[in-house]
Amino acid sequence: MQEMDQKYIANTYARFPVALVSGKGSILVDETGKEYIDLTSGIAVNTFGTADEPWQRAVMDQLSRLQHTSNLYYTEPCARLAKLLCERTGMKKVFFSNSGAEANECALKAARKYAADNKGKDCFTIITLHGSFHGRTITTLAATGQDAFHHDFAPLTPGFIHVEANNPADLIQKTAENKVAAILFEVVQGEGGVNLLSREFVKQMQEIAREQDILLIADEVQIGNGRSGMLYGYMNYDIQPDIVTTAKGLGGGLPIGATLFGEKTADVFTPGLHGSTFGGNPVCCAGALNILCRIDEELLREVRDKSEYIRSQLEGAPGIKQVTGLGLMLGVETVKDASLVISDCLEKGVLILKAKEKLRLLPPLNISMDELDQAIMTIKEVCAQ
Repeated sequence: MQEMDQKYIANTYARFPVALVSGKGSILVDETGKEYIDLTSGIAVNTFGTADEPWQRAVMDQLSRLQHTSNLYYTEPCARLAKLLCERTGMKKVFFSNSGAEANECALKAARKYAADNKGKDCFTIITLHGSFHGRTITTLAATGQDAFHHDFAPLTPGFIHVEANNPADLIQKTAENKVAAILFEVVQGEGGVNLLSREFVKQMQEIAREQDILLIADEVQIGNGRSGMLYGYMNYDIQPDIVTTAKGLGGGLPIGATLFGEKTADVFTPGLHGSTFGGNPVCCAGALNILCRIDEELLREVRDKSEYIRSQLEGAPGIKQVTGLGLMLGVETVKDASLVISDCLEKGVLILKAKEKLRLLPPLNISMDELDQAIMTIKEVCAQ
């Protein structure tokens, strides 16, 4: 399998030497039968783990009736999912796509059209943060505030500037110097090192946005859908964005992206201005409906409790410098090289991701305490060696 993969698949991934074939919940199994505790969730996608039965039933039921139709026709799962997203966020309308990058592209198009309509066509600049990650298209790469992603693909889409995260003075200066349409942000910068925005900085963004009619866009692609301990990460900050983007964990394992529009932007698009062949696919929406309906207060409380447990076990432990992040999206800075820690944990049956020079922990939200405890003890053991 690995030889075939290396021969025929584009060389874009540095894969681990593991071929996964099955799993259940937070346990994954490779082709040799070895089991692993999964602290990755397919990069925050498998919200309730692998082979989740309620999700499977919802998907299979829809798959047996209608797998796809174009957006020229109505489908019930699409409409019901949009309604539920709006009811649970206070947003007004939803556009469905297939990924986080597409959800962000949609948000950026909407922001520029809103600004052009209300502030003039010369108001198009989008502010994002250093350390951010918003996707791999040419435009979302331009939005991404990391030079390492830019080098090989210039020229990128113009009209993006970056400010220092958690630096209100830099934000104030850049908004004063430019005609700004929107500020795009992640409350936890996942790919940037699992770094948390401060309350002071988020409050400053909101104040500037309100004063200058600048749209506030919350990128919830990775931290959203319960992972922060709230339904969406921005809810930990008591703010209301004008646009919210999400993907990954919303589908529970199927590709779906969603761009949620607030009062200002609800009607910015009219027929023909945006679209997607697969966006709102009824099977993906049926799976997402099942996921979203099950992210209730009891589960969110569990997420917060598990987060506190992980922190209590790792903070101050031998070989561990610090723990960052929010909910079940945590970064662990280690004395030993993070790649070596990940490799050693892999050998011991625990799957972990990396973000910059940190471990990145993204377990299924419903991981059992026994499995979580075993995985954390393995991390502690490896880091102490």
